[in-house]
Amino acid sequence: MADRLGMSAASSEPHPCLTCGACCAHYRVSFYWSEAEARGVPEPLVEQVNPWMACMVGTGARPVRCAALRGEVGKGVSCSIYAQRPSPCRSVEIGDERCIAARAAYGLEKIRLMD
Repeated sequence: MADRLGMSAASSEPHPCLTCGACCAHYRVSFYWSEAEARGVPEPLVEQVNPWMACMVGTGARPVRCAALRGEVGKGVSCSIYAQRPSPCRSVEIGDERCIAARAAYGLEKIRLMD
């Protein structure tokens, strides 16, 4: 089993998300406006969508690329606010439908998880 963003406990391979980032450059990251302040997301990284919703800067229009994403999609990435990331970022699971769709949009193969 791999830890959230480190090395896999069973191998020396980096966590798959550290070489991906496709979800951060494919989906709008929108959430209830007060979540940003509650989680400590820096104000310059949040934009208002409507009176109730906000989104991460860079995800509100195409081409999508979250302003917190660092690195090159498919090669090596990190999130500059990982500990403060909003709920939509926390809800994507490695290998779920959203992960697969985002990876496909960047020509990346499905992640094959080991049990």
